[in-house]
Amino acid sequence: MLYNICMVSDFFYPNMGGVESHLYHLSQRLIQRGHKVIIATHAYGNRTGVRYLTNGLKVYYVPTLVIHYEATLPTLYGFFPLLRNILIREDIDIIHGHGAFSALCQEAILHGKTMGYKVCFTDHSLFGFADASSILTNKLLKFTLSDIDHVICVSHTSKENTVLRAALSPRNVSVIPNAVVASQFKPDPSAADPNWITIVVISRLVYRKGMDLLVAIIPRICNMYRNVRFIIGGDGPKRIDLEQMREKHLLHDRIEFLGSIKHHDVRNVLVQGNIFLNTSLTEAFCIAIVEAACAGLFVVSTKVGGVPEVLPTHMINYAMPEEDDLVIAISKAIHMIRYEEVDPSRFNDELKDLYSWSNVAERTEKVYDLISQTQEAPLIERLRRYYGCGLYAGKIFCMVMALDYLFWIFLEIMLPRHAIERAETFPYKKYRDYFNNNRSPFSQLSQQHELEEQEDDDKK
Repeated sequence: MLYNICMVSDFFYPNMGGVESHLYHLSQRLIQRGHKVIIATHAYGNRTGVRYLTNGLKVYYVPTLVIHYEATLPTLYGFFPLLRNILIREDIDIIHGHGAFSALCQEAILHGKTMGYKVCFTDHSLFGFADASSILTNKLLKFTLSDIDHVICVSHTSKENTVLRAALSPRNVSVIPNAVVASQFKPDPSAADPNWITIVVISRLVYRKGMDLLVAIIPRICNMYRNVRFIIGGDGPKRIDLEQMREKHLLHDRIEFLGSIKHHDVRNVLVQGNIFLNTSLTEAFCIAIVEAACAGLFVVSTKVGGVPEVLPTHMINYAMPEEDDLVIAISKAIHMIRYEEVDPSRFNDELKDLYSWSNVAERTEKVYDLISQTQEAPLIERLRRYYGCGLYAGKIFCMVMALDYLFWIFLEIMLPRHAIERAETFPYKKYRDYFNNNRSPFSQLSQQHELEEQEDDDKK
């Protein structure tokens, strides 16, 4: 069965990250499977209004206030009128939210259930239970997911975390991992400098990504091995600490900072290295290590969250998120590369069969089939679910939901559905036919890679 799907998240292109990449590739594969997909996100600078991406992927860049790291200010009801207009215009069947930190996503889940839509949510992150930020986020997530139709997590560790945080039934949570377009990360052994063993780090330079650990271990590794250098890509508040470390230890010739890297340039940076280093303190999946392994790098990573589920053991060395353990793991990796005990250039052929966006789209489609058969809960049942969120919070959540319901009735009266103009459906078939008949050599190559991936999926 084919569906009209609205993906909602604060995080999408031109911003770069794992959620953004997941949204784009999943949407593209769902379009190829015959579904209609649109994306609702917040405006990025001058990028506002409606934009079309490859294969007719329609993106609504909504004007909202961004407060921190592309996360928008929660308005509770401010997004409701515009969201309702978009859903009616596009004749949407299913709302699919992404990211626990996304205010647009959480509001879309609440408003979507009020309007009677089928709603699912994909959690891309892990959260703790002790600090104030995690406690507040978990309480809000429990509120919005109390009435959710289904939840998707990117790893089994993430599933356990989400079930505990939101007090969900494990039967209503599925595990569908991220994927990678292996053809975009072909290894190139000749690109690495033979005179150096190069360790590549590509990450947001923030505390959660273990930048304090990186500051501590780089001088030790450089002191132990004279032919080791580091390439660091990414930006963030911890970049100052890394630059101070380079100045203090006079490592200007051993550490190169590249700053922010566009996604299409990531492969060109990765192939310059021999080892990829991930020092994250928490990760639900970590697609970066899959991309690095596809590009022909041996991986060293902290053993946190869902990372142990991602790669086969012969592709990665694990370490506890501690300085000494990381130094030992990196030293073992350097020894393996130096004495050619491992051949990372073969990793790409193995991983292209393990992680495929076509497979992810197919499994997500089964979730859509499942929730499309569920019965809509009556208002009193929704109030009961919200009331169970806590002694005081439950009463507050019931009032919020009741006001949301009344606001929806008000909008239905003031701006009836028949008064909203329906949007024209993008002519996907005509676009594909024109693209196939007028494609450039680069486009032919891209399509060839996609066909190869599809053939591999069919064989499996």
